[in-house]
Amino acid sequence: MRDGQRRVRLVALVVSVLALALAAPGDAAVKPRLVLVLPFDASALPADDRWMGEGVAQIISLGLAQHSAFNQLDPTRLPGLGHADVWGPQLVLQTTRNVRADAAIFGEITRKGGELTIRPRLHEIKGTGADTMALEPITVPDGELLARLASMPVAYARTMKVTLTDAEAARMEKAARPTRSLKAFELFSLAQSAARHGGQEAYERAADLLARAVETDANFVVAQYTLGTVHQALGNRWKAAAQFRASTQLDPNYPEPYKALGDLFLAQPRRLFDQAIEAYGKAIDLRPFLADAHVGLGDAKAAKGDTDGAIVAYQKALGLNPVNPRVHMSLGKIYYSEKGLYYEAVNAYRKAIDFDPTSVEARMGLGEVYEDKGLYKEAIEEYRKVVELDGKHTGAMYNLAVVYERVDPKEAMAQWEKYIALASQLPSEKDWVDVARQHLRKLKSQIKD
Repeated sequence: MRDGQRRVRLVALVVSVLALALAAPGDAAVKPRLVLVLPFDASALPADDRWMGEGVAQIISLGLAQHSAFNQLDPTRLPGLGHADVWGPQLVLQTTRNVRADAAIFGEITRKGGELTIRPRLHEIKGTGADTMALEPITVPDGELLARLASMPVAYARTMKVTLTDAEAARMEKAARPTRSLKAFELFSLAQSAARHGGQEAYERAADLLARAVETDANFVVAQYTLGTVHQALGNRWKAAAQFRASTQLDPNYPEPYKALGDLFLAQPRRLFDQAIEAYGKAIDLRPFLADAHVGLGDAKAAKGDTDGAIVAYQKALGLNPVNPRVHMSLGKIYYSEKGLYYEAVNAYRKAIDFDPTSVEARMGLGEVYEDKGLYKEAIEEYRKVVELDGKHTGAMYNLAVVYERVDPKEAMAQWEKYIALASQLPSEKDWVDVARQHLRKLKSQIKD
């Protein structure tokens, strides 16, 4: 297993303590709900105004992120579920069930004369059924869009019966006013809409739009940070880090860039654990219920050998968001790489995949467990799914060729050739390509004989 050979060994965790971590309620004052925020249906608007559907969703998302009652589904998962130009009620309900969200926020926007009318709606899943609610429509005269949208996150929170203090409501409304420039917000919304599609071309378009948004309003902190996430998706680590740092300089109290810097530090070839721990800690100080920051902190501490610290971080993450696929994936690594607990590892990886079927890392982990246990058919299935999700995933292609050597040498030759054709173009894969060529020569020799 190539990725397994590269993986840093984690310090052993006591199984009973991990089980406790899975059940722990965390420090959240209220039970968090997984919420899916979708672009509003703006298809009735002129083409130049349809960006507003995405814009409304972004405002609501920014506001809800300020309260511990809401965990929002990562929008990057939506391309794996199929992209929709219009999110109608039936599609919203189906998608909400598919991602196991507790609620979905959507709606529609229409125009009559010089006024927009926004009709917010909410699906709440109730067991096998669902409640659909229509919130009070919002009338928006021309030129007042940003001002009128700021009240929407609070309206949704109260509709979901979340009790808000005056300070919490004020914080949500402040976050829902990310810029005073309507043009900058339009460019930002168009970029977010492009990024929802995923892929190189979409991210490049998003990067261009976000750069223009920042030029229009240099104090647009969210746009600065989002430009960093797009650079990161494009593989431009240095540009991403520069944007994240620019965001922290503009607003030292904005936690997302610190969490993103932690991810970058953890993914560096030199694995900058201390810097990652510091960045995650800063994000958590600013927003204690930022679940992904706790996950990252757990990963960094586990990799560094701080077992107790990793347990605490994972415990808090699961208490805040028990359906976070990244936590279950991390637990899968711990169960198998250190404790050798096959069934526990498989269950953890399966939970991660269940919550995020597009997670290539979880599927790689599960494939490695199957491969190590001699379950080659199952391993092949997982590695093939990774390649389907990411046609340039050299790790999955390499592992797939290795497994096929055990069951089908001719197919293994074909897989080695595919891997070599792709990986030989990448300097970082040079040593692995040399090994692959040795495998291929050996197989050809054996079949010839």
